[in-house]
Amino acid sequence: MPELPDIVVYIEGLERRIVGQRLEQLRLLNPFLLRTVEPAPAACQGKQVLELRRLGKRIVIGLEDDLFLVLHLMIAGRLHWKDRGADPPGRGGLAAFDFTSGTLILTEAGTKRRASLSIVRGESALAEHDPRGAEIVDIDLPEFAAILTGSNHTLKRALTDPRQFSGIGNAYSDEILHRARLSPVLWTSKLDEPAIARLFQATRDVLAEWTSRLRAEAGDDFPKKVTAFRKEMAVHGRYRQPCPDCGDPVQRIAYASNETNYCATCQTGGRLLADRSLSRLLKGDWPRTIDELERLRRS
Repeated sequence: MPELPDIVVYIEGLERRIVGQRLEQLRLLNPFLLRTVEPAPAACQGKQVLELRRLGKRIVIGLEDDLFLVLHLMIAGRLHWKDRGADPPGRGGLAAFDFTSGTLILTEAGTKRRASLSIVRGESALAEHDPRGAEIVDIDLPEFAAILTGSNHTLKRALTDPRQFSGIGNAYSDEILHRARLSPVLWTSKLDEPAIARLFQATRDVLAEWTSRLRAEAGDDFPKKVTAFRKEMAVHGRYRQPCPDCGDPVQRIAYASNETNYCATCQTGGRLLADRSLSRLLKGDWPRTIDELERLRRS
């Protein structure tokens, strides 16, 4: 799922291309994409783009007449900037937004259609799409601590809850927790002040660093390589590859269609966290350390 750094760079690319331009036509290729009834898509056509905003992981295109297009890319939605009038691909194409300057195409990989478009009028209607999580750049350490410890959750859950913190998902939470040297399953009630301070700084640093990295990668082009898996990441998507800090293999916790990646040596004192899929394979005989796990794999 595109997260804060990806969404910021998407928005910056769109600002250079569509602010001040008119939306000539909105072509919907999948009726399930549109999640609102009023205003109708036709109400947006011919309207000038006034602004771009980010609401958590949502992209907001502000038009004349107090109209807003709210795009939520979810896991597999991606944006592509093409020449004016370009057609979306036959497979995975969901919509095309024809501006006077070019065409923005929305695609979604796979067969599940989770990406959404909402069309709303007015700030109050737009606010209903805002999960109201805190923007990490806008809060200080005491505010961060108050939000984090206001309810008792695992750190992974707390960081990725859009009602608590804005724009952080599965990928960057892994990177943040690795930078902070904290376990993803540590309960927020167990954090001491030094750990909270470490997590606060890691959150700010990781998001800022990756935003700068993706901005530099895109340059003046529209972002083309929006992915949750990057070889430069420390742990996310790097299961069994060496941790860049200690060299031990990165571990994972698999659940449903997601996984959490972490370094046992750097984050959990060498202790392995139970993985549901591997636990079934081992019939509940879960190894406690990396060495035990490697011996089981070789046996």
